[in-house]
Amino acid sequence: MKLISVHDLRAQLTAGSTTLIDVRTDEELAIAALPGALHLPMAELQTRLGDLDPDASIAVLCHHGVRSEMAARFLERNGFKDVSSVVGGIEAWSSEIDATVPRY
Repeated sequence: MKLISVHDLRAQLTAGSTTLIDVRTDEELAIAALPGALHLPMAELQTRLGDLDPDASIAVLCHHGVRSEMAARFLERNGFKDVSSVVGGIEAWSSEIDATVPRY
């Protein structure tokens, strides 16, 4: 599993080369979300693996980076080849990339 900064994530999203998966809860997503992210809560990850392409480049996002690391490792253990965890999560995105994204 790789770690990716929010700056590198922004570049990859702009290029359309990465699928962004947000593993936060519905309640967290209602507070702050990134457009285009696939919402796949941690609790559903195991049952929804079939919804994902194991050959795609995937970045996993959570609030601060802990759950996204766990989810990224889980994806790797299940055959996903190009998985990254977003360092600092949506909190880092808000503070470093887009201050209009609410912090909580």
